[in-house]
Amino acid sequence: MPCNYNHRDLAEHVKAGIRAAGGTPMEFNTISVSDGVSMGTEGMKASLISREVIADSIELVVRGHLLDGLVCIVGCDKTVPAAAMAMGRLDVPGVVLYSGTIYPGVYKGQRNATVVTVYEAIGAYRAGTISLDELHEIENAACPGPGACAGQYTANTMSTVMEFIGLSPSGLNGIPAEDPAKAAAAQRTGELVMDLVRRDVRPSSIVTRAALENGIASVAATGGSTNGVLHLLGIAHEYGIELDIDEFGAIADRTPLVGDMRPGGRYTATDMFEAGGVGLVMRELLKRPGLLHGDAMTVDGKTIAEIAAGTVETPGQKVVVPLEAPLKPTGGLAILRGTLAPDGCVVKLAGHERRSYSGPARVFDSEAACYDAVRGQRIKPGDVVVIRNEGPVGGPGMQEMLQVTAALVGEGLGDSVALLTDGRFSGGTHGLMIGHVAPEAALGGPIAVVEEGDRIVIDVDRKALDLDVPAAEVARRFERWTPPAPRYRGGVMAKYAALVGSASLGAVTTGSRMTASLSANQRAG
Repeated sequence: MPCNYNHRDLAEHVKAGIRAAGGTPMEFNTISVSDGVSMGTEGMKASLISREVIADSIELVVRGHLLDGLVCIVGCDKTVPAAAMAMGRLDVPGVVLYSGTIYPGVYKGQRNATVVTVYEAIGAYRAGTISLDELHEIENAACPGPGACAGQYTANTMSTVMEFIGLSPSGLNGIPAEDPAKAAAAQRTGELVMDLVRRDVRPSSIVTRAALENGIASVAATGGSTNGVLHLLGIAHEYGIELDIDEFGAIADRTPLVGDMRPGGRYTATDMFEAGGVGLVMRELLKRPGLLHGDAMTVDGKTIAEIAAGTVETPGQKVVVPLEAPLKPTGGLAILRGTLAPDGCVVKLAGHERRSYSGPARVFDSEAACYDAVRGQRIKPGDVVVIRNEGPVGGPGMQEMLQVTAALVGEGLGDSVALLTDGRFSGGTHGLMIGHVAPEAALGGPIAVVEEGDRIVIDVDRKALDLDVPAAEVARRFERWTPPAPRYRGGVMAKYAALVGSASLGAVTTGSRMTASLSANQRAG
């Protein structure tokens, strides 16, 4: 797939760097699941599950062969966090190198077509606002070569996070996949890992609580993917660092949005690179005490403050705005709780202005059922779309909802409906979309007993997501409720469903079961 298409070539350059620095490289690979290929199908359930399989496979090879160091070449949504998680488990000297963003496609003379443009165009075609020929033209333009999806979607969000938490060399991740400089970046990474091995610099000395807070700030400041919450919680778990979902909200509340990045903004990851790189974001956040830990160390041997100071800004760039004049005073996400999400949920704020909303619930027990309703134009302005039984256990695998959300945008409903789910969203999603609702329906969360027409209240300023139904009625509904039957009886999907914990804790599969059962009183709020 495009995300990882250049990995074998980059591996040769990494190996050359290792040899040049006196080491012996041993190449091995792992698997990946393309979100773009699997989106909107049953295959999408495999995507998040693959994060654990990737981390497991890296861990097994390094432990089994007693390797001294590790370079993880990553490119797609799950390989990036999985690499960081594996490095936390192993704690051998290591580096994460992102293989680079895809260039945006040129459509109607503008360099702005991405994979999300295609999904939204599908919705526009079904709504009758564009022709089939125009849809075909957009499809042909959107993904012109190798690299991960072009906006600040999940892969580029996590690439940014890797630089902010210090596991990636500064400035190298941002080099696009097809840029000639990527080869030299790979060789430098090979040389760097040998230095880390000789100095015995381990990931545990880099990924600290301060580093993770820097990573959260990077997601908030760039309007990054809400999947960043899920993955940073998972990374924290593997490093043994206590991290609570509410801390994402607290950091986002104090972190201005300074990166004008797609999908909520105007620019792509290529534009960020050409502007000067994510070091510009570091530089802006360091202007105000308390936004970033400037003394946090990185695999480069430099602090975040030193990297920011050395960043060279391209004159006239508009991708990163000054902290004194932010795009928004707070970051691109918030954490909500309430009678519908006692254990929390994540709402993306970049790309729309709605901070409060209420309306009647339109309830669907799967993404596929909801998509059929959207295609049939049965969703109306003012609705609150509820998709349940798509959580880590219920899906299983917590599939993304880009097909639904993009179709809503394409049909002109993006600004007039809200959507919430115990599943998750693609980093390409924009609009008032709430994901990771916990506890999930399959484990008896309140979302399990929402009925068609129930009034749902979303209030970002109160940090609340509430079901406007009397507690006694909710309790009566739970008396009649039974958990849905597992969708898979064997294999990796069933194994994952049996082990995985709550999305509010990172959907990890190690340790005790991470989802507490709710009493009837808790369910009723």
